[in-house]
Amino acid sequence: MAQQEMRPGAHKPSILDKLSTRKAQKVIIITAFLFVPVVLLLLFTYVPLVDMFKISFEKWNGTSKVHQFIGFDNYIEIFSRPEYLSILKNSLYYFVGSIVQIVIALYFATILNYKLKGSNFFKGIIFFPSLLNGVAVGLLFLYFYKGGGTLDTVLTFLGADPETLPLWLGNAAIVNYSLVLVSLWRYMGQNMVMFNGAIQSVGTELIEAASLDGANKWQQFKFIILPNIKTIVSLNLILAVKGAISVFEIPYIMTDGQNGSSTFVMKTLDTAFVSRKYGLASALGVVLLIFIMIVTFIQKYFIEGREVDEYGNNAKRLRKEEKAYRKARKAASKGV
Repeated sequence: MAQQEMRPGAHKPSILDKLSTRKAQKVIIITAFLFVPVVLLLLFTYVPLVDMFKISFEKWNGTSKVHQFIGFDNYIEIFSRPEYLSILKNSLYYFVGSIVQIVIALYFATILNYKLKGSNFFKGIIFFPSLLNGVAVGLLFLYFYKGGGTLDTVLTFLGADPETLPLWLGNAAIVNYSLVLVSLWRYMGQNMVMFNGAIQSVGTELIEAASLDGANKWQQFKFIILPNIKTIVSLNLILAVKGAISVFEIPYIMTDGQNGSSTFVMKTLDTAFVSRKYGLASALGVVLLIFIMIVTFIQKYFIEGREVDEYGNNAKRLRKEEKAYRKARKAASKGV
């Protein structure tokens, strides 16, 4: 069939006509608003990331114009020298502390979400430390832990012998526990607020119905609240892993990495700006990034992957049931 001719007087839409349509204007507005953030993201995130990856294969002091390519030597040095591997152990303290922090935050968010007298007041008290600057928190607890400070005074008042009290920041056996408690105190309120918002989004009619059916508080939490806030729990766990590996402010201010309290980020900065080994420091940064990505993917697989599999299996079962239903209807229509 021949192509239909254009009607008399009709004209081909120009570029301005196409741009004046509602759909085109919507695309232009979205593109205009996204242009600046995307450019900033590329310039200040992905371009430095590519440069860091490239420098990790070089020997460079940060100022010389000569970049000596040395291959995987920086990575081999990281995994062959005990001083770099030992600082990863300190991250385990903060990771375990983050898990404890999430559990406590979820506990407070759950009990304060019920209609309790003064719940808003206690929410404000728990959330207040997260508003403080990290430097202020470090200086506050520096005086809290020092010999004869607040903690020693309280323990002495409770009957402890001042001569037997340890150096909370000077004893390598307990310094990391002391620092982890500071992080737990500071960030627990932030997690509690996130959990509280997620719990409030759960339908109250479900909880009330379960309560009328005889479910206690623990059963309401286990079978109704927790399954509905898995996304927020997963997010907090990812942030806990990231925070445990990238701890910097509190140990830097309170101990400066002394007595075995140095962290991965502190060692990276010391390697770059003190030892002037930018290639090795970049390799440390790449290792940190890869480690966080691996832990995140594993965590998402075990938490969200099972939900996806369950959804896929349910969808497959529903398709089979629908197919069987259609066959049954077809057979019934034929009188078979």
